[in-house]
Amino acid sequence: MVICYSRCSWHQPKLKTFKGSMFNSWKAMWVVLLEDGIEFYKKKSDNSPKGMIPLKGSTLTSPCQDFGKRMFVFKITTTKQQDHFFQAAFLEERDGWVRDIKKATKCIEGGQKFARKSTRRSIRLPETIDLGALYLSMKDTEKGVKELNLEKDKKIFNHCFTGNCVIDWLVSNKSVRNRQEGLMIASSLLNEGYLQPAGDLSKNAVDGTAENPFLDNPDAFYYFPDSGFFCEENSSDDDVILKEEFRGVIIKQGCLLKQGHRRKNWKVRKFILREDPAYLHYYDPAGGEDPLGAIHLRGCVVTSVESNLDGKKSEEENLFEIITADEVHYFLQAATPKERIEWIKAIQVASRTGK
Repeated sequence: MVICYSRCSWHQPKLKTFKGSMFNSWKAMWVVLLEDGIEFYKKKSDNSPKGMIPLKGSTLTSPCQDFGKRMFVFKITTTKQQDHFFQAAFLEERDGWVRDIKKATKCIEGGQKFARKSTRRSIRLPETIDLGALYLSMKDTEKGVKELNLEKDKKIFNHCFTGNCVIDWLVSNKSVRNRQEGLMIASSLLNEGYLQPAGDLSKNAVDGTAENPFLDNPDAFYYFPDSGFFCEENSSDDDVILKEEFRGVIIKQGCLLKQGHRRKNWKVRKFILREDPAYLHYYDPAGGEDPLGAIHLRGCVVTSVESNLDGKKSEEENLFEIITADEVHYFLQAATPKERIEWIKAIQVASRTGK
């Protein structure tokens, strides 16, 4: 899979892959979302784009299933029936781009000028407000916004909170002077990706063109993007057990080499480490939203391996081993010694604290 940097005039830099009419294969491109179209560049430093995708009259498809092995893909089809595909790094990123593209298209249809209201200039955000620091305070396990399991329309929303709880916290924490100012700050947090909408009410508000896309409402649900949020409907006991693996907060992710149990061959896999419960899921890096497997880390032992598996000493391989509580052995290889140490420490913490 080719990874590229992309950007938007109102987005933080993101990772995307791109496939369009000019390129018949997936290419790394720097992407910019404008008022009326999407420009793409070969690299970030280029002064002129390689092409432009007009949004007027276009249709957007998300999720796009045209590429079965690629995760988080969406498609833009122009009025000339040209298809352009984009791949996000994770679900929330894809949904964020899709929401903003829909907004831009809606504004074009209505003859409005679309500008993201989260910028300091457009909403007059005080210079003293540090959204990143405020986000960290909100996530504090003792003094921050409490994450709950909320139920609405026969669905359970895990690891989330209500809109009025966010405003209550901002006011009680003296981060804002009143609820109206809190609404402005919460909208900024939402638009900058520090908060994500959960449920139809909050998502519809984000998709609309209201001045404040955030709702001070007990029925509007939101969540932190790295909280382990998921929504479930009435499901069987087996489904609940399976979903239990994904409740944990993501604490680390990246690519490692993994040795197969049968053929003993090495393949690159994308690993996502969660805690409480402690699981290490691994995926095909070329795509696929379902994991190829999972390693339950509770009670496991993880150590570095200073020699390769044929017994020869080799300190350059950066190998480490995970032995589960069921005595299953997994051999993994990091790219650098530093990366190996980071993975070992993170897995050790998850194995002690996660259930």
